[in-house]
Amino acid sequence: MSEQRVEYDADGLLCEGFLALPEGPGPFPGVAVFHNWYGQNDNERQRARDLAALGYAAFAVDLYGAGERATDNESASALMTPLVNDRAGLLLKRTQAALGVLEAQPEVQAGRIAAVGYCLGGLCVLDLARSGAALKGVVSFHGLLGSADFEGASPSAAVLVLHGYDDPLAKPDKVLAFGAEMTALGLDWQVHAYGGTSHAFSTPGADYAPYGLKYSARADRRSWQAMRNFLAEVL
Repeated sequence: MSEQRVEYDADGLLCEGFLALPEGPGPFPGVAVFHNWYGQNDNERQRARDLAALGYAAFAVDLYGAGERATDNESASALMTPLVNDRAGLLLKRTQAALGVLEAQPEVQAGRIAAVGYCLGGLCVLDLARSGAALKGVVSFHGLLGSADFEGASPSAAVLVLHGYDDPLAKPDKVLAFGAEMTALGLDWQVHAYGGTSHAFSTPGADYAPYGLKYSARADRRSWQAMRNFLAEVL
């Protein structure tokens, strides 16, 4: 396996992604990894390495800009809020720029791209699917599910949502509304809901009751396997 930092421009913002590649000449199917509200950190970079070990060219993206990372919940909210307040504009430009970088890598096989995301990143990959991005599939880990309008979009990506049933940020009524939205869009979609499981269940060390953050080794293991099965099918 090899890995490298990749600087790139996202609508005038200098960003720094992390690319992990399997051994061998390639080309490989590509997977973009979108971070949570703290920004790209060791967790996303390790997920990229884990994906590379499975045979994917994995790119941990940067939505905030090189060197911009949250240090606490307050700074994370300050970094995230401008993006989620402009999902069809600023946020979509950042996510599209990252996809373009992955697609441009010579080791990546054209037309075989997927995206996975965590929390904020889950919202990002679902919005990429809604916007009609040229992806085979997207996987949301404990992502935000609220809909957004992308005028004129023609969505086609398969969708997998891995969700804690007790997540206070996406309660069961939000899951039902999401299912209705995906059905109306005509997409191939799945929701795996894990009982007794809250937000950030795949983030080791997560444990903050006021926001409903709680790591679950069981849900982490099950969701990773579900993602593996999904990527093997769509890619």
